[in-house]
Amino acid sequence: MPDTGRVRLVLLALGAALALAAPSRAEPGAEEPAFGAELEGFAYPFPVQRRQFASQGQQLAIATMDVQPDQPNGAAVVLLHGKNFCAATWEGTVAALRGAGYRVIAPDQIGFCKSTKPEHYQFSFQQLAANTHALLAELGVSRVTVIGHSTGGMLGIRYALMYPGEVEQLVLVDPIGLEDWKAKGVPWQSVDAWYRRELAATADRIRDYERATYYAGTWQPEYERWVQMLAGMARGPGRERVAWNSALLYDMIFTQPVVYELGQLSMPVLLMIGDKDTTAIGKDLAPPSVQATLGDYPKLGRAAAAAIPQARLVEFADLGHAPQIQAPDRFHKALLDGLLPRPPVPGR
Repeated sequence: MPDTGRVRLVLLALGAALALAAPSRAEPGAEEPAFGAELEGFAYPFPVQRRQFASQGQQLAIATMDVQPDQPNGAAVVLLHGKNFCAATWEGTVAALRGAGYRVIAPDQIGFCKSTKPEHYQFSFQQLAANTHALLAELGVSRVTVIGHSTGGMLGIRYALMYPGEVEQLVLVDPIGLEDWKAKGVPWQSVDAWYRRELAATADRIRDYERATYYAGTWQPEYERWVQMLAGMARGPGRERVAWNSALLYDMIFTQPVVYELGQLSMPVLLMIGDKDTTAIGKDLAPPSVQATLGDYPKLGRAAAAAIPQARLVEFADLGHAPQIQAPDRFHKALLDGLLPRPPVPGR
């Protein structure tokens, strides 16, 4: 018995040491929030307006942050978020642009975050672009700089192709869709299959994916907020509706490529690429030989810049899919330097 007791003490001590060596985590109550289907309970950095409109025979609401600068430069920017992002994840970018004098409009697209998640909706980039155009018209904005990140880059390209006379400049931040995954050999899967995948989402899976892809293998405590934003909806009472809309959106992304139309962009385009990005929709479904060809962002960014008539390429050699979050100071300096010069404001 004494030997058994000593063994038990050794094991307890070893367990305590391992616990101290393990990455620290928040208390379960703080770490595992549950949010509503429209992200109720998650605070945004600026006031949110819910603007009602009719689309496809139903009443919808698009949640929007419309942030006015203290010293306006006369220009407006619309920020288009990515698939696993929300308007709130533009927090630092909104502040940087606002400080530079821009009016900043950051909507959550239908199907995402604080906006309506319809039971039935035919998602297309054209429809989301039209929704955004109607929102800007309601806000009195007729000419805008469009900044799109990730899936928001695909939407930004579609918006610029549909409304070229109203887009002063297009900024693409690690846009997906610079390659056609289906044409490269990624197998199609049904909306039902996407739905099953989305229902299985957990904070650990989200965190592991974001660490590897968004932040190039690095991690900072402030990133956890965005993990819990997504995981909280997956835990909440509307998780099935959230997962269903997410599945419909993945089908839209996979089946509606924009890469073939890059040469038709007529406005100046600033292309900002984190070279450590490896994002490719459905990559894990493809054979290993195909996986090795996907998500090569240095190659994709340079090919896109060559295809776009008025493109300027900025590369971040050490950053991943979300440079605006991973290295905000560097990113925002490059962004502000790359925006078109503003004429002097009368009286200033």
